[in-house]
Amino acid sequence: MGILYHLLFALIGALVAAPLALLPALHIYNVAGLLILGTAALGPFLPPEYLAMLFLGMITSYAILNTIPSIFFSAPDESMVFIVLPGQKYLMQGRGYEAVALTGIGSLGGIAALLLLTPVAPRLFPALRAVLQQHLHWILWTVIAFMLLSEWPKGSDRAPAGWRRWWDGWRNLVAGLATFLLSGLLGFVLMYRSILPVHAAYQNLLPAFVGLFAVPWVLQNLLAGVEVPPQHIARDVDATPGLIGRGVFAGTLGGLFAAFFPVVTGGIGGLIAGHATAQRDERLFIISQGASKVVYYVGGFLLFFVPGLYLTRGGMAWMLSTLWRAYTPQTYYLAVAAVLLTGVLSYFLLLALARGVIRLMGKVDYRAVSRAVLVILILVVMGIPALGESGGSRDGGAALRAALGGLAICAVATGIGLIPVLWGARRMNCMGLLLLPIALNMSGLGATVAAWLGLLG
Repeated sequence: MGILYHLLFALIGALVAAPLALLPALHIYNVAGLLILGTAALGPFLPPEYLAMLFLGMITSYAILNTIPSIFFSAPDESMVFIVLPGQKYLMQGRGYEAVALTGIGSLGGIAALLLLTPVAPRLFPALRAVLQQHLHWILWTVIAFMLLSEWPKGSDRAPAGWRRWWDGWRNLVAGLATFLLSGLLGFVLMYRSILPVHAAYQNLLPAFVGLFAVPWVLQNLLAGVEVPPQHIARDVDATPGLIGRGVFAGTLGGLFAAFFPVVTGGIGGLIAGHATAQRDERLFIISQGASKVVYYVGGFLLFFVPGLYLTRGGMAWMLSTLWRAYTPQTYYLAVAAVLLTGVLSYFLLLALARGVIRLMGKVDYRAVSRAVLVILILVVMGIPALGESGGSRDGGAALRAALGGLAICAVATGIGLIPVLWGARRMNCMGLLLLPIALNMSGLGATVAAWLGLLG
């Protein structure tokens, strides 16, 4: 009976997360954070072991279903930012549903890969962690170097000779470097001298990520006057089993890399794996990103359940670790079963909800949808920090300051996030928000740089 209760809470978590995943920029970590704040009141009804299963269902459902707003509303999070480019192309061809289905197939493949890793995970990952623990800092710097060096000139080669031609070739490279450095500077400010009140400080990164990744896309839709053609609901997808297998393999490699190493997200891991496996096909890329983000989110959380590993990767694991830890193999196998069950449920929810969104888009003007998305984004960046502050204080003024602080952070981040949009650089460089300060901290230089910037004291 205990096993059934655990699985029931996982299913409840998946169903709760399903409508939340459709709200642009509302990250499931923020919802989990609010649940953690309410554990004092929920304790008798939601013991920590059931809360863990609830979180498993929520993160699995979110990892699969957040594809919908990313493709149809252009409001991606940091793990989905790369799939939007081919996904937008599919959308403008009337094949948005097919892009969602391909991503869902990749997601199911990622869950299958996690299932296949179950027998070896308790031996493999603790040994791997012991080997790599002392090398994480330079591996992270290698990832950063790859990101920056793989940016390629996009000039037309038609500008007049001299400085104009140089600038034509280098402007996207300069924009990429500027985006990385400015977002890294913002990350330092948020880590060392946040303008949010103390009780809302754990929500620091939400307004920044919304500003860097979501708001620029929506503004681009509004300013460009995008008209989305009618969408075709396909009965099958143009992908062979071999293509699906290659995409899932590449995505699983990238997702595992991102889940195991700190700060690296599923999008970055999938991009690196795509280069390593020489991906060129858009279908292959979409499938691999679907697998990568599920392995990143869900696999990263599953590492928390691996006996003997004691590894917390991702916000969900960090929050749960304050209340509970898994110690037995039985708990790990139960967690894998919960992921399998909620993953299959979420895939069918993905297809059903995508059809519902397509029907809605057929009745509502796309620019009106973009305006509504922008309003939701503003409400999220103001509301979540305000709720976090109200959890620790009954002062209405403090909640208002938290809301305005979240809006200010989002405004600054939006300015940085618009640089790659306007100058044709990779949006991936916005991940400097986390990569630069944490890489410097892991190298023992973070406090020194923060002191140079006047952020200490």
